[in-house]
Amino acid sequence: MSSKQTIGQIVSVDEQAIECDEEQFESVEETPELRPSVEQTIQGKVDTNHPDGVGRGLTLAAEERLVAREMEITRTRERWDRTQDSKREVQCRRASKAVSRERRYAFQERAASVDPWCDPERGDPREELAQEQLAAVNKQAMRLAKKLNGWSRAAISRQLAERVVDGTSVMGAVVGVYEELRTAPGQVIPIADVQDVNRKEVSIEGTVTQLWTPGSPKIQQVGLIEDESGRIKFTVWRASRKTMVREGETVQLRSVAINWYEGRVSVAVTGWSAVHIPERGRWWE
Repeated sequence: MSSKQTIGQIVSVDEQAIECDEEQFESVEETPELRPSVEQTIQGKVDTNHPDGVGRGLTLAAEERLVAREMEITRTRERWDRTQDSKREVQCRRASKAVSRERRYAFQERAASVDPWCDPERGDPREELAQEQLAAVNKQAMRLAKKLNGWSRAAISRQLAERVVDGTSVMGAVVGVYEELRTAPGQVIPIADVQDVNRKEVSIEGTVTQLWTPGSPKIQQVGLIEDESGRIKFTVWRASRKTMVREGETVQLRSVAINWYEGRVSVAVTGWSAVHIPERGRWWE
């Protein structure tokens, strides 16, 4: 009898483990926390920021921002009169032109106190010339346009007409305009005329005839440049970081500074200057 009762009270190993877990450990929730994977998170961000994501689980504020963005893009891309400019571009261009016209008009009014021909209310001086004078002015303007690079025949004829209307003869106007435009800012002038220019910068062109060792570590190169009218010393500062030139090369130096030392004039290549070597641009040689 006792042996049967003992056998009946024996429990299995699994039941013992369950009883042990219930006694020693707290109960665990049956539903675990669900978290998105890395791929799902990335795809969710892509779908949220995509322009076509309206109505795909976005918030109302996000949907309004996307709809407004699409409307703005459509409105900006609308073309008027079948041109390649949008409405916004046309409006900005018109506004900027109007402001430029007002500022130019105001500047011309102030300049008219010094030069009467700057008055915006004054007409073209060529309209005040007689027929014979106008023909002579146009003829001389055509001749000067071939000698002066960068100046149109219309611009030259206008300046000639201004001088003729003021009482100067045609030939006198030709000489004065030629000397003025030949040494104008941005114009490449003869080296011999550098000492006569009344400004701080000039542009010259010539052949590098000699180079020597600089006497200062701040100087990159120093030498002589020469053309048909004369020669002049040039200095290239190391801080300017310009192209090195070689002897015998034809070099164009633009916006170089004028320096005077002991009665002699020279030019210096600064950071604002430009060094152009036409021969190096000819790839076929």
